[in-house]
Amino acid sequence: MRSGAETVEEYVESLPEDREQQIAQVRDVILANLPDGYVETMNWGMISYEIPLETHPNTYNGKPLLYAALASQKNHMAVYLSGVYGVDGAEPAFRARYLATGKKLDMGKSCVRFKTIEDLPLELIGETIASLSPEEFITGFEKARAR
Repeated sequence: MRSGAETVEEYVESLPEDREQQIAQVRDVILANLPDGYVETMNWGMISYEIPLETHPNTYNGKPLLYAALASQKNHMAVYLSGVYGVDGAEPAFRARYLATGKKLDMGKSCVRFKTIEDLPLELIGETIASLSPEEFITGFEKARAR
């Protein structure tokens, strides 16, 4: 479900009340842990946390480098964690830490899907968001791109 909202506030306010509250909670965790240098914006129809093109213009698609995103889809909500997908060894470590919380993990390559906020270990999400500075993320991106 791609949103046509132009601002983050418009996106959040357009959600059904139960989703609005849950997405707002996850957004608060992301913003509280987001390292300096990333910006919050609407991109790809979801709330995106990116490295602006002014900082890193050399991307494969000419769009800002996506670090994380937050979305309400038709049947679930999702947090997208590009750092978990793009950094060597990060995915297995994230999966192990997630499973150690006792919560059920529903994850694609970078997409962590959840039905309710209770399904999501917010502390782990915050730690994961805080784990990579923009410089470290760019370095990992460039390393992966060179392969």
